[in-house]
Amino acid sequence: MRPRACSQILKWGAIALLLAFAGTEARADITVLLEEPYSFDGAFAGTGHAAVYLNRVCADTPIKLRACRAGETGVVLSRYHRVSQYDWLAIPLIPYLYAVENPEDVPLIADPKLVAELRDRYRRAHLESIAPDEADGGTPGGNWYELAGSAYDRTIYAFQIETSPEQDAAFIARYNSRPNRGAYQLVTRNCADFVREAVNFYYPHAIGRSLIADLHVATPKHAAKALVKYSRKHPDLLFTSYVIPQVAGSVRRSKPIHGLVDSIFKAKKYEIPLLALHPVAGGGVAIAYLVGGRFDPAHKALVYQPGGELQKPLTADERKAHLETVRELIREEAQSDPEMAAPGWRQFAASAELALDSAGHPVLRGVYENHAVAIGIARGNLLNDWPGSSAELRTQLLITRLRQELRAGGPPKASDAQLRDDLNLLQRAVASAQTASNARELFSALPAQ
Repeated sequence: MRPRACSQILKWGAIALLLAFAGTEARADITVLLEEPYSFDGAFAGTGHAAVYLNRVCADTPIKLRACRAGETGVVLSRYHRVSQYDWLAIPLIPYLYAVENPEDVPLIADPKLVAELRDRYRRAHLESIAPDEADGGTPGGNWYELAGSAYDRTIYAFQIETSPEQDAAFIARYNSRPNRGAYQLVTRNCADFVREAVNFYYPHAIGRSLIADLHVATPKHAAKALVKYSRKHPDLLFTSYVIPQVAGSVRRSKPIHGLVDSIFKAKKYEIPLLALHPVAGGGVAIAYLVGGRFDPAHKALVYQPGGELQKPLTADERKAHLETVRELIREEAQSDPEMAAPGWRQFAASAELALDSAGHPVLRGVYENHAVAIGIARGNLLNDWPGSSAELRTQLLITRLRQELRAGGPPKASDAQLRDDLNLLQRAVASAQTASNARELFSALPAQ
């Protein structure tokens, strides 16, 4: 064979090999998940939660790690307070975020009742060893709910840095071999300490504690900030940041995340009394915040969509254009409050029960306008027009979702591509609702038999 022919074969062989790998996720990463506070944490300290996501590490059980197989998307690991007797637990990414097993089953909108039902379904299927049923078969109490559906409760910021399969293998061996016994301590062994230890296993000394911003206590915000700083010092390592938006719906929105010191500095209920009673200490808190506390986790971040796609966040101009499109589609509501949820959907969802359709996708069954109704709530089954479906409810569900996605301020809530998908669904739902309305008018106009 001639040398030139041989080189051409090698060239095209290399191109074919690159194309073969182009559609696969060959790269390994460790990602720090910085999760906004909610409930009592949001009202008081506001430090939130931290976890790590490993995209090439999976789990046979919540306490036994292994390398991922083809098609698997990795696990989220974290340290929890009073969840079983273990120090850490590993949950697959999609269930951790949405309490369902497949991206196509993520509901477009959620309320507290639906979230509780999705979590309990997932617990019964996969977490009985961690959170077993009560003696009467009921749902147990406790903090086990933190293992599934985190994105219903809060916005999550992700900071992803490149690793290697060899590092993953060493991590698996280490964490499978050492004791996994609960030892949570608020100050010395909290969730941020677990994240610090995990990242430092891959990159020693990448994350430490902050004496100035957090009084030498590990906090989720500092863990994320330290990894960003480490990535800037090591530009050879691929680094990405993105936002996982809180799922739209009536679940109370999460709050901005703080460190230990800036939770005092930004809260007037703490800082003003401190300045009045002890000006030196109050001034020290303000200086500590200005020196080490400022950090915007959404800065230049992409937006995550269920399934793993990362896209640019919606711009202000895109938001205005999409909002105008919604108003044009729903002309009769053009003058209404754009923040107000559709009342029909809200009332229906409050009494409806979760079920599954024939393909296993989530459905809500209930009563609407004195009729039994079943409506798909995921992207894949929302427009299914089976007997008993409601075109009006589909439209109201999407209006409620779009109003939250198009709300100004706060962290990114959607990308332009996602908004276009949702608007396409709305256009089809409106057309279906108009067809249904026209059919009812024609039926009512028919003469009595």
